[in-house]
Amino acid sequence: MILNEKIFIVTGASSGIGEELSRALALKGAKVVCAARRNDELERVCSSISASGGSALPVQMDIAVLEQCQFLVQKTVEAYGRIDGIVLNAGISMWARFEDISNIDFFRDLINTNYLGAVHCCHVALPYLKDSRGKIVSCSTGQALMGFPNHSGYVASKHALHGFLSTLAMELRGEITVLEAVLSWIRGTGLRENAFGADGKKHGQSSRQHSNESVSIEECVEKIIQAIERDKTTVYIPKKLSLIPLLNAFFKRFLEWKVNSAIDKNK
Repeated sequence: MILNEKIFIVTGASSGIGEELSRALALKGAKVVCAARRNDELERVCSSISASGGSALPVQMDIAVLEQCQFLVQKTVEAYGRIDGIVLNAGISMWARFEDISNIDFFRDLINTNYLGAVHCCHVALPYLKDSRGKIVSCSTGQALMGFPNHSGYVASKHALHGFLSTLAMELRGEITVLEAVLSWIRGTGLRENAFGADGKKHGQSSRQHSNESVSIEECVEKIIQAIERDKTTVYIPKKLSLIPLLNAFFKRFLEWKVNSAIDKNK
């Protein structure tokens, strides 16, 4: 896909990967609609993009609310007349053993944001994506492909999204394309600070440090942009994550040992 003059919606655009992707798309000449809940941060991101010569429209909304997703698509079409792509980036995580959780209510937040929020966006944007033969981009995770300690609710929501988008890709083959970016730990996203803990509250500033196997946000976004331009259906960041399906099928115990080792390094 040639990104120049394309119309892209990016959810979760007020920080982290969403912010960097919005900037990168704008640098490629795309017109970006930046969507998130925090209006002041959206204005900051869009003002910065505009100051650099790019085009960005802020839309304050919550993807967990269907009517607000409808509003997002309406504002995009009113401004630009079409939609060429939507980046499903908004998401929240958790870090707690399931048996230690005192109140599981936040599992609903995980599902509503990570899965149903994406479903809402896809449902209302789909007619326009079909008209433009556009693209859905999912900022996913290796945890969408397997189990992962301390992330039970997050893993479940990402498994659901992976299955949903895999089905859409099959049903709409030849009409739209779907790119799933399967990510490992990415430095600089704020995902850890906003993750739910066992008490159902956000962790806040984390003392846990990423291992040297983590990927910088700049490298992550560069590879996602390349995958969009090359019309890939999957991009693994880092590339070694491409081994997960094989290992999970034939060397499951080895894979689980590797995962538990990684968790120990990132405590």
